[in-house]
Amino acid sequence: MQPGISWLLSFLGFTAFGFFNFEYRYLDNLARGIHHTFAIHLFEEMTGTYVGLALFPFVIWAIRRFRIRRDNWRIMVPINLLIMCAFSVADTTGMSIVRSLLSPLFGLGQYDYGIMLYRYPMEFAQHVLFFWFAVGGIYAFDSYREARDRQVASADLEARLAEAQLQNLQLQLQPHFLFNALNTISSVMYDDVRRADAMLARLSDLLRRTLQTGHSQEVPLGEELALVKSYIAIMEERFGDHLQVEFAVDPHVMRTLVPQLILQPLVENAMRHGRNPQTSKLALRIAAIQEDSNLLLRVQDNGPGMSVDSSDQMSKGIGLSNTEQRLLSLYGTRQQMLLENANGLRITIRLPLHTEAVSI
Repeated sequence: MQPGISWLLSFLGFTAFGFFNFEYRYLDNLARGIHHTFAIHLFEEMTGTYVGLALFPFVIWAIRRFRIRRDNWRIMVPINLLIMCAFSVADTTGMSIVRSLLSPLFGLGQYDYGIMLYRYPMEFAQHVLFFWFAVGGIYAFDSYREARDRQVASADLEARLAEAQLQNLQLQLQPHFLFNALNTISSVMYDDVRRADAMLARLSDLLRRTLQTGHSQEVPLGEELALVKSYIAIMEERFGDHLQVEFAVDPHVMRTLVPQLILQPLVENAMRHGRNPQTSKLALRIAAIQEDSNLLLRVQDNGPGMSVDSSDQMSKGIGLSNTEQRLLSLYGTRQQMLLENANGLRITIRLPLHTEAVSI
C-alpha cells in the first residue's frame, strides 16, 4: 500500500474514532439532562484524537524498532512498557497544551484540564488499550505483508528458475544444431567447394535468423518455419535429389507463437535417422494445423522408424529430449509430444493456440 493512502486511512480512522467518542459523551450528557456541551465535547475529543494521530508515526516506529519476539521478549517487553508510558505522558501533555492554545481561538474561553496529577493516570488507562491494540494491529499487518512479500519473492524465484532452465535448454540446442551444420559443410568442402560455399551462405542466413530472435522463448510460427527452411536449404545442398521436403501449413496459424527451435531438432532427427534404407532417400513432411483450441505441429519421415526398448519406450537424443523438457516447462500439462512409428517416424506436438507470450 502506498504511504499516502496509508496515512489517509489513518487520518480517517482516527477521525472516526474521535467522532464516536464525542457522540458517546455528548449523548450521555443529553441522557442525563445536561445540555450545551456539544462544542466542548467535540473540541476535546477531536483535539485529543489529532494529538494522538501526530504521535502515531513515532509509536509505529518504536513498536517496529523494538519488536517482541520469542528470543528477545525478556528485554523487549520492558522496553515496550516504557514506550507505552512515554506515549501516555506525551499524549496527555500534548492534549493539555493544544487545548489551552486553541480553546480561546474557538471561542470556548480559557480551557481548564484540571489537576494534571490525576489526569495522567486517568488517561493512562485508555492509552494502555490503545497502545497494545496498535501493537497487535501492526504485528498483524507486518506479518501479512511479510507473508505476501515471501509469496511474491517465491513466485518470482520460481519464474526466474524456470526461465533459467529454459534458457539453458535453448543454449544447449543452438550449439548442437550449429555443430551438426558445420560438420555437414565440412563433409563436402573438399569434394565440392561450390556446394560448401553455398552451404556456408545458407548457414550465415540461419545464424542471422537465430540471432534476430535473441533469447525469446516463443516466436511466431512463420519465423520458426523460415529458420527451418534455412536449415533444410543447407541439407538440400548436401543431399541434393535424395531429399524431398513437403510443407503443409495452414496460413491462419502463421502468427501463432511456438517455442523457438521447436521444429529444427525434429527435422534434424529425421535427417539423421529417417532415410529409407533401401533407396537412401528421405521424404519429409512438415505440417502445422489448428485443431480446436490447439496447434498441431507434425514432422513425418519415410524411414525405418525409431527403435523401442524393453519397456516400450522410444530412446530420444539430446534434441528430442530438450524439446520435450522445454514443452513441459513452458506449457505444463497443456502440451503433448507424441512419437509414433507409422511408415517411418511421425512426431506430433500439440500446443495451446495463442498469440501472446505465456507466463512462466
